[in-house]
Amino acid sequence: MNIRSALADDLATVVWLTEAAYGHYIALLGGPPIPITENYAPRIARGEVTLVEEDGLVAGLLVLERHSDHSLIFSVAVAPGFQGRGFGISLLKLADEQTRLWGLPEVRLYTNARMERNIALYLAYGYRETDRGPNPYRAGWTLVHMAKPVDQITTA
Repeated sequence: MNIRSALADDLATVVWLTEAAYGHYIALLGGPPIPITENYAPRIARGEVTLVEEDGLVAGLLVLERHSDHSLIFSVAVAPGFQGRGFGISLLKLADEQTRLWGLPEVRLYTNARMERNIALYLAYGYRETDRGPNPYRAGWTLVHMAKPVDQITTA
């Protein structure tokens, strides 16, 4: 497994991977999830996008924002052909480690309330729900905010 920062030349790959990983949620949500509609060029330029590769193929990506008192996972996406093989957990662990390196106390994320499988995965990985509320960009959608303190982050 190779981990590297995304480069400007990776933009098409980042968009493809995001659409492939999140596309099945369109029917459930009645529209594309926020990561599908995101402009990733500025995020790549800021160094927020990390790619995970296996055998020369992009298997997944992590979009991680650094804030003054926490890091925020904007997106974890695994290519369909690599799903079910532990890449999602590896990306969450990568977010944990980067948060630790930045000296921040907490990793945060948010997800759509209808993405129950994702919520269960995050809870099992040690996140706790901190809030639920309307999505300011999508009428009728509810966001679930979750957080995990650094002292609960494992390096295993």
